[in-house]
Amino acid sequence: MIKKGIILAGGYGTRMSPLTKAVNKQLLPIYDKPLIYYPLSVLMLAGIKDILLIVNKGQLAQFKNLLQDGSRFGIKINYIEQKKPIGLPDAFILGERFIAKDKIALILGDNFFYGQSLTKKLKKCLSLSSGCKILVHPVSKPELYGIAYANKNGKIISIKEKPKNSKSNLAITGLYFFDNKVVSYSKSLKPSKRNELEIVDLLNTYKRKNKLHAEYLGRGGAWLDTGSIDDYYNTSNFVSTLENRQGFKIACLEEIAFRNNWINKNKIKEAINFYGNCIYSTYLKKLIK
Repeated sequence: MIKKGIILAGGYGTRMSPLTKAVNKQLLPIYDKPLIYYPLSVLMLAGIKDILLIVNKGQLAQFKNLLQDGSRFGIKINYIEQKKPIGLPDAFILGERFIAKDKIALILGDNFFYGQSLTKKLKKCLSLSSGCKILVHPVSKPELYGIAYANKNGKIISIKEKPKNSKSNLAITGLYFFDNKVVSYSKSLKPSKRNELEIVDLLNTYKRKNKLHAEYLGRGGAWLDTGSIDDYYNTSNFVSTLENRQGFKIACLEEIAFRNNWINKNKIKEAINFYGNCIYSTYLKKLIK
């Protein structure tokens, strides 16, 4: 059972400059909450309470001011500064002491997931016994993504980066589940031509050992990448539409913790004081009426 998770919130966010010259991309708002709340909520929905947040060098204080040690949400948040972004597998090298002898989940800090069956899918992935499982989702333009080719049993046959005329439309999302071998496998990787450790190379290591499988987010689920300005605002509009139409909040961390019995009403009251007089606090007040 996977009980630990890593959020990789590094990177320079150059495609969103000059916005990201002032603040880390994961701290920019997606409608009414910082972007970092959304990947954090995914791990919490899965039941993961022990989390490592990897951030850019010099930006640690910004995240700590917002999230603190995580106790406000009934979880534990550890932090590591990444001196320089050198690829996704570096998260497992930096997080070796945090991972220890455990299995691990990794979510990218700029990915957004939503769906009625999402929690069920996440808990299924946490039961990973060995190998690696990745969440995949169909896209209309496979040439823009890393694409997985899988058989009917979910075993991944091959992975292609931004293929032309692809026969598969299953994009590899930014949510991964690994056994403990991920640390040693990551250490054995050689930098690519970009001088980075590539996630595709890590996944192919598992594929060669017949240990790479796909989990399908499913029709009706949503996976959005906020890597560009347009994608960022599309995600924000998606959240705005759902919240204002249906009256509930997506990625309300206190609500997830409260419904999981990780925090009590007093913690909700503390959160209301922390946020001050705002719509988010008004929503929290409704939880404890």
